[in-house]
Order: sequence, then C-alpha cells, then structure tokens
Amino acid sequence: MKRANGEGMIRQRKNKTWEARYTVGKDDNGKPIVKSIYGKTQREVAQKLTAITNDLNNGLYVSPDEITVGQWFDIFLADYNKGVKASTLAQYEYQVRQNIKPNIGNIQLQKLTAPMIQRFYNDKLDTLSPKSIRNLHGFMHKGLNQAVMCQYLKVNPCLACQLPRVEKKEMKTLTAKPLELFLNEIKDKPFEDLFFIAVFTGMRQAELLGLTWDCIDFQKGQISVVKQLKRERKLTHENEYRFDSLKNGKSRVIVPASIVFDVLRKVKRAQAENRLKHGDTYENKDDLVFTDENGSHLCHPTVWRSFKRRVTAIGCPDLRFHDLRHSFATISIENGDDIKTVSENLGHATVAFTLDVYGHVTDKMKKQSADRMQEYIASICK
Repeated sequence: MKRANGEGMIRQRKNKTWEARYTVGKDDNGKPIVKSIYGKTQREVAQKLTAITNDLNNGLYVSPDEITVGQWFDIFLADYNKGVKASTLAQYEYQVRQNIKPNIGNIQLQKLTAPMIQRFYNDKLDTLSPKSIRNLHGFMHKGLNQAVMCQYLKVNPCLACQLPRVEKKEMKTLTAKPLELFLNEIKDKPFEDLFFIAVFTGMRQAELLGLTWDCIDFQKGQISVVKQLKRERKLTHENEYRFDSLKNGKSRVIVPASIVFDVLRKVKRAQAENRLKHGDTYENKDDLVFTDENGSHLCHPTVWRSFKRRVTAIGCPDLRFHDLRHSFATISIENGDDIKTVSENLGHATVAFTLDVYGHVTDKMKKQSADRMQEYIASICK
C-alpha cells in the first residue's frame, strides 16, 4: 500500500482499478470509521483523496452517505461546470435555487429514488410547462449522472422517470398580406429598422441587439453573426446585459438582400447625427448597430413591448419576436431557397433540424412541384 501526503492509503485492486481509504473519525465504540473511494487510475484516486483530506482538515467534509441532494447539486455546480457558458450556468443555478432545493433538497442523496423524482416532476406540472419539466429533467439527469461517476450513487434514478409530452405549437409567421400590414405599421415608429432587418435576415433578437458595426461588411454585402447580447435576471430582479456566444456556439455569415444594407446605412447616418447632437454624453462604447438616441444598448423588454404594440395593431397579438425569424425562413423556402442555405442563414446545428421545424413548408413546395409535373405530363400526353 502507498500513502498520499501522509493521509489515507491507496492500493490497486484485482480488477486493475484503484482504491483510496481514509478515516473520517471514530464510531461509538472508538473504532476508526474507514471510507473508500475508487477510480480508474492511481492519479485519479490520489486527487480525490487530497480533496477529501483538505475538506476533513477544514471541517468541510460531508460523507457520501450523509450528503443531501441540495448539497450535491451545490458541489456539482461549483466543481463540474467550469467549461459551460455563463448563461447556461445561470440557468443551472436557477434550477437548483428555484426548483430542486425547495422540493427535494433535504433528501439524502443516496436515498433519492425514481418515484420521488417522478412525484417532484408531477407536482411541478402545476406551475411549469412540459418543456420546462424536460429542461429540469435534463439538468437533474446530468447532475445525478456525475454523482454516479463519483460513486455517490450506484445508478441514476432519473433513468426510470417518465416525462410529459410536449405538444408542438403551431408555427406563426408573417407572410403575404399580414407582412405587408406589419411593414406599413412599423414605418416611422420606434425600432422600425430593427424589425425590418429581423424579418429579412432571420436573426434572433439577442443577435440583433448584440450586432456591432465591425460585423457589417458593406463592400461584400455580408453580415457576420458571432455574438449576442444576453439579459440575465438577478435575485434582486435587476437585469444585467453582457455579450455571450451564440446559442449553439456556431458563428455564421449571412448574405441578405441589398435593401438590408440600405437600411443599415440609414441607421449609421442616424447614429452619426445623434453623436453630434449629444456630444460627450453619447455612449456606444461597444460600437453597437442598434442603440437608443444616447448610444446605449437596447433592452429586451423595451423592444418586446414595442413589437407587441405593432403586431396587436395589425390584428396578430399572439405573434412573438421570434416569429419574425420563422417568417424569414418560410419566405426563403417558399421563394426557392434550398434548405441547406436556409439552415446556414438561421445558424441551425443541422439541416435535419431545419427540415423538422419547417417540414410543413417543404410539403407545400412538394405539392407545387407535383402540380407542375402534372401540367408537364398533360402537355405531352395530348
């Protein structure tokens, strides 16, 4: 046997894995309480042993058979999510704070069962949508899977849970007459240029609000979509805005219609005028394309409220800002763009995902293709 830093012992087992033993105190009879941890390599268990020893010395150690679900997810957040995006980590923290700890946080981790989690999910259906339950489950599964790998659990109890079915919502888009009404309604109104470019580029709201002038190439007629301006809600209910990577971490270059660049030139001229008008009080330190009159970034709720006023005015109150993106995709496909180009313009991870979302549009095109073939056959079979 070998000692690590004078604490505990490490040995290789018959099955070639490694075991570290350490003492966490004495029982009622005065006998040492010995615990074991395991790993595939000597280095792995040595690192685990060092961490446990430090916790023991600092009074922070909690035995795996005593740790609660809430304590485990605190550990999981702190130690096993170093590489995730800040926005993703914020969502994880929200799940732990808002959902997990108040409901199952005090249960001992090793006593957590699938029926307990299933009941937790079922109860949350009163306040959460099926999609939100699935998001919660995804995080729970990930966290408890890590507990299995750390040998705090033998199996992941999430595996036996049944999830609610998510009903696919009917897609809403602005096409033909409604689109014409919308473009007329936004004319000379706040955020007219932002809404126009959203319709004819398919960019997400956060991507548009985070768009900077260095990403606009007027000469080549290209827009580089590389980041987004994200809003995070704090416990104080205040909002914090910061740049973040794109939704799937995949930047893209889009080549929109030339009229989009005419609108962008108009925006640039307006900014130059505002800069002269406000002088030293003009901001825009990030060189954003879309700002308020003083050069400050736009706030998501402000843009959303203005959008809702416009779509309500044309009789489409249920439309979301994201539906402008759906409108762009639908218009593109119906006007003959191939699905791969549409997928790349939207920044989807795969063409298959684009086909799944917009399959109803391609079905319409198939019918049009069949009608054209029918006309051709009729012309040669007279």
